Amino acid sequence: MLREMTRWVEGAGERYAARFDSLEATGADVHGEATLCESLVPTGSRVLDAGCGTGRVAIRLHQRGYRCVGVDLDASMLDVARSRAPEVRWVLADLTGLELAEEFDLVVAAGNVLPFVAAGSEATVVARFADHLGAEGALVAGFGLDDRHLPREAGRVTLDDYDRWCADAGLVLARRLATWEGLPYDGGGYALSIHRRS
Repeated sequence: MLREMTRWVEGAGERYAARFDSLEATGADVHGEATLCESLVPTGSRVLDAGCGTGRVAIRLHQRGYRCVGVDLDASMLDVARSRAPEVRWVLADLTGLELAEEFDLVVAAGNVLPFVAAGSEATVVARFADHLGAEGALVAGFGLDDRHLPREAGRVTLDDYDRWCADAGLVLARRLATWEGLPYDGGGYALSIHRRS
C-alpha cells in the first residue's frame, strides 16, 4: 500500500534536486553517503537505496559500478531520478510493505528516512530492510535525533529504539559514526549506524 500516513510531504522532487545541484556547483561534496557505502561493500555489489528521493546516492553508486535499486513513495522524486538515470531500477513503494524479489549486499537509508516513515511503523520498516539483506549484508542508516537535526514534521527516533528494532530483525551494531565522512559518534544530535547480520 502506498502512502501509509507517512510524515513526508510529497511533490518537491525538482526543488529537492535543485538544492543539491546548487551545493555541488559551489564545490561542496554531496556524495559522502555514496563514498561511505563504497567502503562497506566492493564494487559490483547490489545496493538498495531505501527512501532514495531523487536518486543522488544510487546514481553515484551506479556510476561507480554498483548494481542499484532505488525505492521511494514520492513519485515526483522518482521522476527526477528516472530522468537522470533511466538505466537504474526505480520502484514506487511504501517502505512498510517493501517486497522485492531479490537480496542486497547493502541497504542504505540516507537523508532521515526513518524519522519520516509513518508513526509506529519504524520497526516494520527496519524489518523490511533486514529481509532484503543477504547473509553477509549490512544496513547503514543516518538520521537526526533532535530538533536541531530534523525538520519540524519529522518524527523522533532514539538510538536505543533503533538498535532494538535492528536486534529484533536479526541485526547487530557494527559501528556508529557522527558523519558520512566517518567521524566517530560522540553523543551528538545526528548518528549514522551500520548494522550487520548477527
